[in-house]
Amino acid sequence: MASLRQLRAHARQIFAAGVASADPLEAVKRQVTLDDKRLRVGRTEYDLADIRRLYVVGCGKAAARMALALEEIFGERIADGAIVVKYGHGASLTTIQIVEAGHPIPDENGVTGARRIMEIVANAGAADLIIFVVSGGGSALLPMPAVGLTLADKQTTTQLLLACGATIGEVNAVRKHLSQLKGGRLAALAQPSRVIALILSDVIGDALETIASGPTVADKTTFADCLAIIQRYGLANLIASAVLNLLESGARGEFAETPKPSNPIFQNVQNHIVGSNRLALAAAKQQAEALGYNTQIISSTIQGESRMVAQSHAGLAKSMLKQNRGVHRPTCWLSGGETTVSVRGDGLGGRNQEFALAAALALDDTMSGRNDVVILSAGTDGTDGPTDAAGGIVDPTTIRRGKSKGLDAQTFLARNDSYHFLQATGDLLITGPTLTNVMDLQIMLVN
Repeated sequence: MASLRQLRAHARQIFAAGVASADPLEAVKRQVTLDDKRLRVGRTEYDLADIRRLYVVGCGKAAARMALALEEIFGERIADGAIVVKYGHGASLTTIQIVEAGHPIPDENGVTGARRIMEIVANAGAADLIIFVVSGGGSALLPMPAVGLTLADKQTTTQLLLACGATIGEVNAVRKHLSQLKGGRLAALAQPSRVIALILSDVIGDALETIASGPTVADKTTFADCLAIIQRYGLANLIASAVLNLLESGARGEFAETPKPSNPIFQNVQNHIVGSNRLALAAAKQQAEALGYNTQIISSTIQGESRMVAQSHAGLAKSMLKQNRGVHRPTCWLSGGETTVSVRGDGLGGRNQEFALAAALALDDTMSGRNDVVILSAGTDGTDGPTDAAGGIVDPTTIRRGKSKGLDAQTFLARNDSYHFLQATGDLLITGPTLTNVMDLQIMLVN
């Protein structure tokens, strides 16, 4: 029987395997191969003799390693390129220019990078191929406001929509219509060139139109939809007049709509998912089984309030430990997705740390002192909220160790201060930036 120390080590190994499978460089190389003059992307084949120039553009926290893979594959065949990444997420590239910019709040560096990408794409011709790499964070890192708007106009509008309770679909619909690149507009700008988008998915269900707000994907929403959203939430008198005027002009047909699914431009565009949460879970499962665990993937679409989801996960462990027959242990349960946190306090943390602390409290409720359960929750990008931690890794002794230091876990959870509690108990999971992003992984081991 593994000790608690071994269980915690195993949880880390399983998480690392999931993250490794989503390594952007390897993910791209699995999908893109070059054999003499034949280029294969997934199941599609291209004759490089038909391609005059090759360009690489992109955005996202993982875009640097995705671009590095393409430089290793194509070398001097790349004529030019530019990508926008989060500060500190760069790589050593030869031909492709890197612009570091603000995330999650867009900044002027992001606008500069987006403008450079637009120049490259707009200058490409019918005999050229554009490879667009995109990963999580791409929406914030590719900010190019529609003509007549400022970056501040877009930021304020987005903040108002989020604060009023608009759904992510509603927020994205408006955001696409206030942009020169999102909602399929990058694909339109690239015409008549051929476009291949290599996508590292960071959204539930791998919805292409949602990832980075779909620069190369058709948009089904309209200006009229956006106006209805603004009116639904009573924002007409709060958003900038320039934003409202643009939406009204668009609804009257005075401003070009985002490209729709029937638009022939998309015949020249191919979108390929090269990495996702589902693939990371599959790799984590393989590692867990290699360590001897009877492993099951619960779901790759976990959503909801983080502390509530954590309680249900902990409930599975408690239920299993009450059963004496028909249970094949040691067991590993895996899940993935992206939970949310309703911030009510003034503390520091992220959704994964809150998940870990809530899970520790649920375990402590009836299992204090046991040493046969470990729960890990962490972001595959290595950053959980505005902290240096990827998440947390807890067990039934976590709350007791906090009490020994005079800390009350319930108080910390109520203040959304999971970071400082887990830091004090030594239960933070700190990996540093992983340079990938396929949402979160949860790992639960029962000995």
